[in-house]
Amino acid sequence: MAAAQGQFSDQSDGAEGTDSGKGNALPPAFRMAVEALRSARLRPEIEVEPTRPPQRLAPHAYALEAAVVEGDEDLADGRLVLLHDPAGHDAWQGTFRLVTLVRAELEPEMATDPLLPEVCWSWLTGALEARGLSYGEASGTVTRAGSHYFGGLAERRPATQIEIRASWTPREGHGGVPDTAAHLTAWCDLLCQVAGLPPSGPGPLEAGAGVVSLPQRRGPQHP
Repeated sequence: MAAAQGQFSDQSDGAEGTDSGKGNALPPAFRMAVEALRSARLRPEIEVEPTRPPQRLAPHAYALEAAVVEGDEDLADGRLVLLHDPAGHDAWQGTFRLVTLVRAELEPEMATDPLLPEVCWSWLTGALEARGLSYGEASGTVTRAGSHYFGGLAERRPATQIEIRASWTPREGHGGVPDTAAHLTAWCDLLCQVAGLPPSGPGPLEAGAGVVSLPQRRGPQHP
């Protein structure tokens, strides 16, 4: 990922202020929410940049991808999508929705922990609550998958990947705009925690209270 650490790159990749390709005027609330995302200042281990958003989930969408990088190694990566429907959405119980995918590769022995999915889900809700963020209608899945290599790939170590897919409704604040910068920061807290980095930020995460961290691990292996 070519983005500068801890902040957005200047490259928009056609994603800034998109409205699903319909060419309609952007609602002020959506534009403000996107500007807040782009102004967020994040941990230096985070590399983040805009990417092309999905086209059919909502009238307006903005997406970014991020990775936790240490040296030349990606420890975890993910994607966060901001959706907006000015008319509101019954399933969201609001006009904004955040959708995410987070993934990291674990050491093989971690896959045997029966509580790992529950712990990973609690990291998401805990990251939001630690920053005092109000949200609703949270839903998602935690998946762990193991890979064993054979034949010409037999020299590779077995790999286990954890994947969190989730969505939630950020509660709207002044002017009907949620604090998307704070939600992005909380999401990056989750990304760093999945990557095995020490917690950083306000509230319980800063003190380490109630936080379970995975040991440092290899980054995701991509084909």
